[in-house]
Amino acid sequence: QVQLVESGGGLVQTGGSLRLSCAASDNIFRSKIMAWYRQAPGKERVMVARITPGGTAYYHDSVRDRFTISRDNGKNTMDLQLNNLEVEDTGVYYCNAVTIVWPWGPGTQVTVSS
Repeated sequence: QVQLVESGGGLVQTGGSLRLSCAASDNIFRSKIMAWYRQAPGKERVMVARITPGGTAYYHDSVRDRFTISRDNGKNTMDLQLNNLEVEDTGVYYCNAVTIVWPWGPGTQVTVSS
């Protein structure tokens, strides 16, 4: 089983920035479309950004122009740069593959205060 570990969350004020990281335990990571998901309190998990093995990115409308997804296939890692954070960005952030869902990692908490 591929293990995923997210890190980098924290508490920031609106307008602040964070950089999240995802580490995968298996090289199969390199061939998969990967995504970052956000689960806000009391809401379902939603995809906020995804990236192909070659680096083509897609963003949810709510984060486009504020978040940047990237990956390093040599290290089996994926990052999400969060800029100009809004209160609505608060939630637990998870990473996972898109076409095949591996066991979810612990996630990393992002809290944005006004």
